[in-house]
Amino acid sequence: MEQFGQHSDPITLVISEVVEPNLIEEYEDWTKGINQSAQQFAGFIGVEIIRPRDHQYPEYVVIVKFDNYDHCKTWLTSSVYQQWMRRSKEFIARRSLQHQSSGLELWFTLPQNSLPAPPQPAYYKQVIVGVIAVYPLILLANLVVAPFLQGLPPLISLLISVIFVSTLLTYPVMPYLTKILNFWLYPTPKRKRR
Repeated sequence: MEQFGQHSDPITLVISEVVEPNLIEEYEDWTKGINQSAQQFAGFIGVEIIRPRDHQYPEYVVIVKFDNYDHCKTWLTSSVYQQWMRRSKEFIARRSLQHQSSGLELWFTLPQNSLPAPPQPAYYKQVIVGVIAVYPLILLANLVVAPFLQGLPPLISLLISVIFVSTLLTYPVMPYLTKILNFWLYPTPKRKRR
């Protein structure tokens, strides 16, 4: 019998790590070791490391992917992972970690002070908020942008309109909408009365 959650969406860990400038070599060796360990865990999809351009401020971004939340959680709570984290303390000055599922939730702003992260909004709620956000932006694009696009090939006009809508959707529209609809998207669980 399969456990609950085994069919959830793939999950991505985005880890930002600022390394002590004089310990970059040690950090590089450490990343090879921890990545080899992660590969031994069920559900591991892959890892990508974005190395810093500025060696005065060596911030690495490590992107780790698992096939679902349960497998990712197994890795993060394992003694192997904890051992690697303890080893890293000597050469990592600062670390932040974010979980990102795949899909539209990229546009959804989580409530402040939400640790652990709440579950993503129900799919139908994401669709409703998407429609509330996108429909007025398409109307706005037709009013504001369309007059300047006359004479351009239709596909180019459409691309420019999509860029206009996507830019406003990502910021400020979706963050603002999810903030004012926070109570509905991320309802606080009701406590049972004794």
